[in-house]
Amino acid sequence: MANHKSAEKRIRQTARRTEINRARVSRIRTFLKKVETAIATGDKSAAAEAFKSAQPELMRGATKGVLHKNTVSRKLSRLSSRIKALG
Repeated sequence: MANHKSAEKRIRQTARRTEINRARVSRIRTFLKKVETAIATGDKSAAAEAFKSAQPELMRGATKGVLHKNTVSRKLSRLSSRIKALG
């Protein structure tokens, strides 16, 4: 347990940030899942629409530091190419 005021404050801050970050990652996963299901059904327009809504959410995750920017770029690139491949 923390012995100093600053350490106690740090614990509170960490708990708050962890909660926010977990919510953000969960939200990102939900958006990705929507894109994945749209691709799985083979509906190109629905997949493109889901991708368009997921893109800013992923970029926000990179900006806020919950995901690395290269990870986000890789995911977006792979999803985009899979959507383009749909007939």
